Amino acid sequence: MKPIAICQHHPAQGPGYLLDFLNQRALPWRLFRLEDGTPTGMQDYSGVVILGSPASVNDGASWIRREALLVQDALERNKPVLGHCFGGQLLAHVLGAPVRRNPVPQIGWGKVQVTQHADAKRWFGPLRELALFHWHFDTFGIPRRATRVLFGHYCLNKGFAYGPHLGLQSHLEVTAESIRDWCALDGHELLDHAGPSVQTEAQIMHRLDERLALLHQLADRVYTRWIQALSPALAATRPQGGPGWGMALSG
Repeated sequence: MKPIAICQHHPAQGPGYLLDFLNQRALPWRLFRLEDGTPTGMQDYSGVVILGSPASVNDGASWIRREALLVQDALERNKPVLGHCFGGQLLAHVLGAPVRRNPVPQIGWGKVQVTQHADAKRWFGPLRELALFHWHFDTFGIPRRATRVLFGHYCLNKGFAYGPHLGLQSHLEVTAESIRDWCALDGHELLDHAGPSVQTEAQIMHRLDERLALLHQLADRVYTRWIQALSPALAATRPQGGPGWGMALSG
């Protein structure tokens, strides 16, 4: 199997738990940081993961344009794309949907609802509510022919599916280390935007290990569903988790 390309845009916003998942299954991957450049095409990769970024897809930076071309190439070759936060926005942008400022910032742990669509059940199983980690100011529209699979109170469009591709306006890949790093580096945003949609650092850190354990159970299911489209050998891979996996914990 060809490796999975992973695009990282900030030293503190790495692939985190995603690498644990891939390594546990001996799946090959290659990480591209901004200083490494962007792959010129998907011919050498089985899929691509686009991670978060403090940038907006509307900024017009050259690296954003190059990644948009990479995502477009993946779509044309039908190679799966997985977008986390900024990555979800970039996928939506390439598919022709608008990306704009959300009515309010959303930072911290928060519940989202799973839609009734069959595509949502394929990605999230029987769960109707999830507790996810959020840190974003922008939001995406739902692309034409894509399906909204998640929605929230502070941000309507929290996730969409487009065939084997998934765009999320949240983070499944975060770890205790990365959350602590984000609070240390960008904690001023918690104060600058204090309000119902932005948690304090104390609220974010409350029951962190327990919340992350449940988040990573959900990540296992979503990532397992995503890798099924990477290779015929992975098509029969089944999501893991018993009746209680991924139960919401946001209080």
